[in-house]
Amino acid sequence: MTTICIVRHGETDWNAAGRLQGSTDIPLNAKGVQQAKESGRFLQNSHWDVIITSPLSRARRTAEIINENLNIPLVVMEEFKEKYFGDVEGMTFEERRVAFPDRQYPNQEEDSAFSNRLMAGLEKINQTYKDQKVLLVAHGAVISAILAKLSNGGLGDGMTKIENACINEIQFCDSCWQINSYNQVSHLTDITEKKEMYLEDK
Repeated sequence: MTTICIVRHGETDWNAAGRLQGSTDIPLNAKGVQQAKESGRFLQNSHWDVIITSPLSRARRTAEIINENLNIPLVVMEEFKEKYFGDVEGMTFEERRVAFPDRQYPNQEEDSAFSNRLMAGLEKINQTYKDQKVLLVAHGAVISAILAKLSNGGLGDGMTKIENACINEIQFCDSCWQINSYNQVSHLTDITEKKEMYLEDK
């Protein structure tokens, strides 16, 4: 049974500003580095065989920081690079809404092609690391698309919040992938503190 724990990269300045990153290569900010460190401390409590990462620097750096606690092989896979959003990369939500109210973004990667490369990547992992425990560091739209595909549209793609540095787990069992958990954030100090403040204010 192959297990994949998918971790979203830590925060970047574009994340903080609400700008769509896509394949634009934006580095982690200080908060993102902290989130990666907290993820590494949390994940070191379990056994992992390999850590795989998207080639984009925000994901790769997150993987490297996590791996400081694990010291396992680190592999880059192009299949898990973030979706290319074409002409709207760098825009905020409001800028995109005004410019393209129909959400038809010029020159973006087609959804079907994006989904196909992600599923090909999962198949490659399952063949190469069969019955192993794999960490995969990727991106928000990547994780959303995987969740949507594996849940037949029940999760992901705008319906499921994917926080920076959240943890999601899938397993290949009985000839198909199943979702065990998604958007786990209990290991992240900033989110835990926000929840505690919210409960105190209620």
